[in-house]
Amino acid sequence: MSENPQISFTLEQQEDFAFLLRFDGGLAPLLADEPPPLGKGAGPNPERLLLAGIANCLSASLLFALRKYKNQPGRIVTTVSASNVRNAAGRLRVGGVKVSIRIDSPAAELQHLERILAQFEDFCVVTQSVRDGIDVEVQVLDASGAVLK
Repeated sequence: MSENPQISFTLEQQEDFAFLLRFDGGLAPLLADEPPPLGKGAGPNPERLLLAGIANCLSASLLFALRKYKNQPGRIVTTVSASNVRNAAGRLRVGGVKVSIRIDSPAAELQHLERILAQFEDFCVVTQSVRDGIDVEVQVLDASGAVLK
C-alpha cells in the first residue's frame, strides 16, 4: 500500500442541493442533501458527513488499539454532536465536536487500557487532520474546461 494514497471521488448534482457521491472501489453511491429550506433532507448534509468521518475514524482507531492487545471490546456505539456557530465574519462554522464512544466490555477486563486511551486518538487520520487544519485548494471551471478560479 502506498504511503500517501490518493483519495478521490465524484459528486454529481441531482436536484437543487442534492448531490450523489460516487466513490471509487466499487462502493455504493451516497446521496447528500441539505435540510429544508435549501434542500429536501434526502441524505446527510456536509456537516453530518464531517461528523460521521470523525466519529467513525475515532471508533475504528479505538477498536484497532484494543484488538492490538488482544482485547475483545464487544460492540462499539458512538454518539457525535456539534452545533453551528458564527465566526468573526458572521459565517456559520461547525463548533466544537463532542464524541462519546461506548464499548461493550467492563474496563477491568481490558488489557493495557491506560496506554490505549492515551494513544488511540493520535492514530485517527480524520480527527487529527481536522484538529490541525487542512489546506484546501479550490479550482472552478466552466463548461468548456476554462479555469475560472
